[in-house]
Amino acid sequence: MAAEALHGFRPLDEASLVAYIKATPALASRLGGGGLDSLEINEVGDGNLNFVYIVKSSSGAAIVVKQGLPYVRLVGDSWPMSRERAYFEASTLREHGRLCPEHTPEVYHFDRAMSLMGMRYIESPHIILRKGLIAGVEYPLLADHMSDYMAKTLFFTSLLYNNTTDHKNGVAQYCANVEMSRLTEQVVFSDPYRVSKFNRWTSPYLDKDAEAVRQDDELKLEVAELKSMFMERAQALIHGDLHTASIMVTPDSTQVIDPEFGFYGPMGYDVGAFLGNLILAYYSQNGHADQANDRKAYKKWILKAIEESWNLFQKKFVHLWNKHKESGEAYLPDIYNSSHLLSLAQKKYMTNLFHDSLGFGSAKMIRRIVGIAHVEDLESIKDASKRAECERAALNCAKMLLKGRRQIETIEQVIEHIQSFDRE
Repeated sequence: MAAEALHGFRPLDEASLVAYIKATPALASRLGGGGLDSLEINEVGDGNLNFVYIVKSSSGAAIVVKQGLPYVRLVGDSWPMSRERAYFEASTLREHGRLCPEHTPEVYHFDRAMSLMGMRYIESPHIILRKGLIAGVEYPLLADHMSDYMAKTLFFTSLLYNNTTDHKNGVAQYCANVEMSRLTEQVVFSDPYRVSKFNRWTSPYLDKDAEAVRQDDELKLEVAELKSMFMERAQALIHGDLHTASIMVTPDSTQVIDPEFGFYGPMGYDVGAFLGNLILAYYSQNGHADQANDRKAYKKWILKAIEESWNLFQKKFVHLWNKHKESGEAYLPDIYNSSHLLSLAQKKYMTNLFHDSLGFGSAKMIRRIVGIAHVEDLESIKDASKRAECERAALNCAKMLLKGRRQIETIEQVIEHIQSFDRE
């Protein structure tokens, strides 16, 4: 930590955070300027990497302050991690906020030396989407909002819209977020398929299932292809960790947070992460069902949200492409100079993106069951045997989708596959 201090970094606690806010006009002004001696500060970071503070003033104004640590918080200082991820998170929030301000919170301040960001407090009654899914809350606008966010952030940062120079400049800026990408490569595409000290699962119930993953050569070959795509395809500025704990919601509002894994990568990684986590939420419902609520109606709503999310995303993405078909350098208008030819190109592009999304979403599901950092949807099921039953269904579905994704043509077929592994 001494070396970190030489570069101006120090981890803040509640007392030092107050002093920092007072000395930072961009934050102090958001809290009312005066009367900063009675700030209410709560540390709420339940994630794997950072400290997150909610700061409220006596006037009722509030902000969020987030500070990156030089290690993985979930593990401790035995797993060092670059603090530069905070820079890439702030940069991604600002760029995605420019493209989709309706669903991205505003950044008020960023201090690169301190790895510290001050941003909009997403007020109550917003909650983390994952917690709402556990509670069985329906969000009627979720699919519409998330499809909007994904279509805009992915299309407008791709070569479908940008010229080569601007795109390469973006790639160059974000390629330095290498440690976060390497972390994903390890925990999503490597560790679940080998013996690793970081892996865990619901033992002894899933011992054979975890071993089967490590022994599945066909699965490994498919995952190797996905890993290569993740490492090599600089398709768009992706969020990089778009699971249901990176989304805050009310029935009429959706806000996407925590893009510290942001870099130029495959679009399907974002789309797949969101869909895959909804599938995990679906399989967890049997573990949350009781006599008062069998969760059957709610499971139907989740399936509808999965279906609508893809269908709306595809529709909006292609609409943006048609609207801006004169832009970008991937499909030059003097080559794709008929509506028929452009339509064929779009169909092929979206089919590939659909299959990429299924593959990445499935890989994300597998790692949440037999790798590190599981999901609360399943972890909160207290009965271990029941939890394992839900996890096994999700794991078997994920393996099937990952290996057979190229034979699937529609999201409706995905829904049928999900249901086929569900034992109510």
